[in-house]
Amino acid sequence: MSDTSSKPMYEQIFEEVKRRIVSKAYGPGERIPSEKQLADEHGVSRITSKKALELLAGEGLIVRKPGKGSFVAEPESGGTDEAAVPDRAGKARPTVKTAGKPEMTTIGLIMTDFGNSYGTGLVYGMESASRERDCFLVLRRSFGVPDQEEQSIRQLLQLGVDGLIVLPAQGEYFNAEILKLVIRKFPLVLVDRHLKGVAAASISTDNAAAAQKATEYLFGLGHERIAFVSPPPADTTAVEERIEGFIRAHAERGVAVDRTLWATDLTSTLPSRFRDDNIERDIAALTEHLRSKPAITALFATEYNIALLARKAAERLGLRVPQDVSIVCFDSPPTRLGEGYAFTHMRQDEERMGRLAVEHVLRLRNGEPVPNKTMLEAELVVGESTGPAAETKTV
Repeated sequence: MSDTSSKPMYEQIFEEVKRRIVSKAYGPGERIPSEKQLADEHGVSRITSKKALELLAGEGLIVRKPGKGSFVAEPESGGTDEAAVPDRAGKARPTVKTAGKPEMTTIGLIMTDFGNSYGTGLVYGMESASRERDCFLVLRRSFGVPDQEEQSIRQLLQLGVDGLIVLPAQGEYFNAEILKLVIRKFPLVLVDRHLKGVAAASISTDNAAAAQKATEYLFGLGHERIAFVSPPPADTTAVEERIEGFIRAHAERGVAVDRTLWATDLTSTLPSRFRDDNIERDIAALTEHLRSKPAITALFATEYNIALLARKAAERLGLRVPQDVSIVCFDSPPTRLGEGYAFTHMRQDEERMGRLAVEHVLRLRNGEPVPNKTMLEAELVVGESTGPAAETKTV
């Protein structure tokens, strides 16, 4: 019973109707319940019951006749054509065309949020890859709230998606729905970060190498008193790996890491805390931090919105960027003809990350192996926010 309840509803309906066909409860040529009847019987949406019927047609068990309904396939005809596609176990199964159209593959996408600095490129890459492979994406945002993430996973499974791509919410604990998917070997790919102790395929930036490169760039400008600025790490692998790269750069340079310069308790950039009062609180905290640590000549921000907070805090103290203090971050929106402000940043290959996520989900659905962890290189883009450390400048 527990195994059945953990399966998506469309699979449960598929297996129940298949059992009735195999047991001859529905005989050859007999009309089976409609999408609406199955939806009412099982308390689901018609989209879910439709997916179950498509699976039955895909296995050659039924023939769907537009305007008439679905009927148990005659043994002699089989109700199939010569084409074959893999089933969920990776084995070949015939495909039945419904109303002249092949079965479509749907992939659920759950993200915390996305914007012009990060996330839009991911969606663009996924949409492009899915379009090229005749797939459809179904998007839900969790806003970084674990409960909403769990609910979205359950709802997309009930909808009947063939695979899932998840950008997990930041936090110390991963949600139980993801663990269930891993145990069931459901086609699942995590993007942007991975989860400790969970054997799920993931695609992310090589955050440690990228952070090390950005820190070494600041060292090259003469900066050695660098503040690391971030949300609480809270076992979020992306932030932890950027800390690792930051520390590694110091070690290889022979510079002592001074954690008193760090500010790692900023929360206003988290999707669930992105409010004016929290933003003001973080700016005020950073302003006080810079005022009390005048030795700081540069800040390493783990994301673009953190860099914006740092720049605003510097301005409140009358510090010029980059003349008095430099700022480097991950990601920065593209600027056009002088519009906006371009931070020196590590540009993540979002589009490729998105494309690979779709490709890996489809390979997993076909029973093919994929790497457990894929990490992509980030590119250093020099902008307007960095310059030589004040003490190294020539007059």
